[in-house]
Amino acid sequence: MRVPVLFPVLLSLFAAPGAPAGAERSCADLRKLYSGKGFPQTEVPQTEISGEHLRVCPQGPTCCTSAVEDNLTGISSRETEGLIREAGRSLQAVFNALHRSFDTYFTELHSGSERALQDALSPLGSLYSQNTRLFADLYTDLRQYYRGSALNLDENLSEFWSRLLERAFKASSPADVTLSEDYLECVAKQQETLRPFGDVPRDMKAKVIRAFVTARSFVQGLLVSSEVVRKVSQVPLSPECVKALLRLVYCPHCRGLPSVKPCTGYCSNVMKGCLANQADLDPEWQNLIDTMIQVASSFRAEPSLDVVLSSIPARILEAVRYLQENMEAFTAKVYQTCGSPGEPGTGIPSTHESKRKSGSLSVSDYKLSQSAGLRLEMQVSDLSSKLREMRQYWVQLPVALCNKLSADSTSQDKCWNGISKARYLPEVMGDGLANQINNPEVELDITKPDMTIRQQIMQLKIMSNRLKNALDGNDVDFQDTSDDISGSGSGMCLGGQCVRGRPGLYAYPPDNHRVQGSAAAGAGPPGSLWALLLPLAIALLLQR
Repeated sequence: MRVPVLFPVLLSLFAAPGAPAGAERSCADLRKLYSGKGFPQTEVPQTEISGEHLRVCPQGPTCCTSAVEDNLTGISSRETEGLIREAGRSLQAVFNALHRSFDTYFTELHSGSERALQDALSPLGSLYSQNTRLFADLYTDLRQYYRGSALNLDENLSEFWSRLLERAFKASSPADVTLSEDYLECVAKQQETLRPFGDVPRDMKAKVIRAFVTARSFVQGLLVSSEVVRKVSQVPLSPECVKALLRLVYCPHCRGLPSVKPCTGYCSNVMKGCLANQADLDPEWQNLIDTMIQVASSFRAEPSLDVVLSSIPARILEAVRYLQENMEAFTAKVYQTCGSPGEPGTGIPSTHESKRKSGSLSVSDYKLSQSAGLRLEMQVSDLSSKLREMRQYWVQLPVALCNKLSADSTSQDKCWNGISKARYLPEVMGDGLANQINNPEVELDITKPDMTIRQQIMQLKIMSNRLKNALDGNDVDFQDTSDDISGSGSGMCLGGQCVRGRPGLYAYPPDNHRVQGSAAAGAGPPGSLWALLLPLAIALLLQR
């Protein structure tokens, strides 16, 4: 008769392990946390109840009803997605700041070069004063190309020299000689064969194209990187990840262990499983960052970016001086090819402006100030250091999220392991989707990668190839860089909207056949990366 009396007592002992017989553990901590999340405190029981109804948290004595578990599941998902988006916004802000910094620097170089035109070319007299629009068009073309216009920079530079040759030849002809449009076109066509401006057009074209191709590709790389971060940071968490996050963050509260933090290895496996697809960005992401650093370093290679832009007026002056000094010989050859203009007064054009004027600027005398060179050095150094800090962002994101969430190294024997307060025994998985096949915390189908992230991996690869082409001086077409990159707020002109519809003046091929070419080592994570990732809303996950 005494067995039936003892049996309920034994059941109560199994129902509340570790607690004195008849003791009921309070749920006050969870009630406080739950109401702080905006839910009615009354949904949480006053004391622990039986946990057979739990679908995610470990079954056993619990403070969570089915409704509370469901609500906490939603909270853990929203909070973690918020942390990922906030980390992404922080990274985007860095890219945007780099873009603004370089764009300001480059446009100031461009504007300064244009402003120097009048002083540099005023010795040319009427050839400059009567053709200011010609020189302004050159700088407009260069500016629009940098902004992303679809114009062919090689053709536009060739057109500039053709038009300048036409104007210079006409200005050197006697006033009573009439030159027809057809005759001037024939004169302009002699540019490639007779080289009336010497080596300046070919040399300047190569340097200017390289400078503007690399500058344009660099700012586009910053924009593409920022856009990739934005899209990837908005990828929703999988249902299995959401369950794992609940077990990681809020199941200890259901279990009556509000002060016990997750074990480090446990947290790592959950976050690496949740962010497995994002980690697959890492190889192409690092490749893009390294290539952008290469491009930034190329800006200071001789001749440096600032020298190329700032010396454009001096190069033009040098070219015109060369033509003026050799005008008689050039005119004689033009007459042999194009014939005599056939008008009264035909003869060898005057060389009344062929003498150098004292004080004129020669490119051989052109030097940048020490402060200008220092500014470029500082610009490249800042760009490179900031880019290096972002190299391992995608594989360090799980680590950063767990850094303050999990228990410290001295508490690994008494941390939350997903079931109880004890050491976490499973090994920590590697990075990326393929390494999650045996992840004990997040169930993933490694044969079904996230397509949004795969598309962004392809965008990184395309951009890297285009940057490498730019390093070789090859032109880059950005029209399909991304399916919806608009360059909003960036000043870039995409989709051909900045093209000025001025046709080429003469139909002969450019000499730079590389133009319009098709796009064909990491140290450990820097300390500053933590500074980028950790000042987030991680407190959301830590609220107990």
